[in-house]
Amino acid sequence: MPAQVVISDSSCLIDLRKTSLLEAFLRLPYEILIPNTLFEEELLKFSSAQKRAMLRSGLKVVDLPGERVLRAQQIARDMPHLSIHDGFAYALAESRPGCILLTGDGQLRVFARRQKIEVHGVLWVIDELHANRISEAGILLTALRVLADDPTVRLPRQELTAYLKRYGS
Repeated sequence: MPAQVVISDSSCLIDLRKTSLLEAFLRLPYEILIPNTLFEEELLKFSSAQKRAMLRSGLKVVDLPGERVLRAQQIARDMPHLSIHDGFAYALAESRPGCILLTGDGQLRVFARRQKIEVHGVLWVIDELHANRISEAGILLTALRVLADDPTVRLPRQELTAYLKRYGS
């Protein structure tokens, strides 16, 4: 049976890189995809070596066919609070029934759930890393502290606090 597909937006990969969990994430038993435009245009702080390492670790960069690009543009036009890159991630997820959309964008999460697409974020990845015995609780607690202390990370405070308690005991 093929692995379940996870379509990642760039925000989750950026946060996982900040926490040094990116390599562990790519070891999860999922097929992890990212639209080519997000890989090329959104991961600006990733070095060429980091990008090559992600590809060697199994990340698959997907070229969107014309109709998916048009769908992404339509989404961005109809919902101005979503970027074109959000549209690309959604359009790819929409084309893969049964996939998981991994995103940190609240508006994209709401939209995808309304369309019956399973959606998760970085905290789900933390749980998956623990459940699959890829990362120990202490490593995950350190990563959660990094996220909590980073003003650019937009995780729900209450949920993040609960995770800090869960992995701190």
